[in-house]
Amino acid sequence: MKTNTLGKTGLEVSCLGVGQAERMDLQVTKSNIDEVGAVLGTALDRGINFIDTAACYGNSEELIGHAIGHRRSDYILATKCGHISGTFNSQEGLAWTADTITHSIERSLIRLKTDYLDLVQLHSCDVSILENMEVIEALLNAKRSGKTRFVGYSGDNEAALWAVNSGMFDTLQTSFNIVDQYARIKLFGPAKAKNMGIIIKRPIANMAWGATNVPSKYASEYFDRAQVMAAIGSIPEASSDHLLTAMGFVFDHSDIDTVIVGTQNQAHMKTNIALVEDELPISTEIVDELRLRFDAKGANWRQLT
Repeated sequence: MKTNTLGKTGLEVSCLGVGQAERMDLQVTKSNIDEVGAVLGTALDRGINFIDTAACYGNSEELIGHAIGHRRSDYILATKCGHISGTFNSQEGLAWTADTITHSIERSLIRLKTDYLDLVQLHSCDVSILENMEVIEALLNAKRSGKTRFVGYSGDNEAALWAVNSGMFDTLQTSFNIVDQYARIKLFGPAKAKNMGIIIKRPIANMAWGATNVPSKYASEYFDRAQVMAAIGSIPEASSDHLLTAMGFVFDHSDIDTVIVGTQNQAHMKTNIALVEDELPISTEIVDELRLRFDAKGANWRQLT
């Protein structure tokens, strides 16, 4: 698996990462631990070394800790904080306080069965919270104390640009896909100028590109955008494999260091790995056409959060 340097962190991360948001609803049972272990074990064995989760993703952290905690040296571990999670009830349960951040990181260390985190990211808070500085200071204190090696911001639009311009974060995790190209226009350049690592979430836009029906309620706006862009006409060189087109588009952008894809079973994991290793890149003509269509139809589209 190809690796890239994650900006100023110096970490060598696999170009394909694994997101664990889809594990939110799983209970911590032996069968679920075994299932997660099989999927993540396959990823690690095939060279994927970047795993992304969050304190508010249900039992995701705990499942990771049980499933692959014994292989801690094999992967780079990223989590997120800021929302109320678990039983923490400081300040009437308010999100986005210093105490909430500190408690969340301590909880993540226990649940993930590790004594350090590679990356802790503020989880999609708005500009007013960033400007207040309380949560940033709490995050930086965790870095100073060695609880996390690096700190990042995960989010979109104006808040993401504020985080980039502040110079206080090591990485940016943001949305980017065929129908959501705001980051290409507004964020990649400034982030690279700050030598930030760039992590991409939602790269396949819930499979909206090429879909004939709305893939899910969450993906309805992605689907609507895809319909607008597709109405321009067919792309002669494009593959009928819409997953290949979606992934190929994202991976064509050299500013990106790693791309997070949520995967729930071994078969999908193996398919994703094979696609990245054996079927990319797609033609530059297809990528250029998809950029042109977004610029023509989506210049005012904001990132979906």
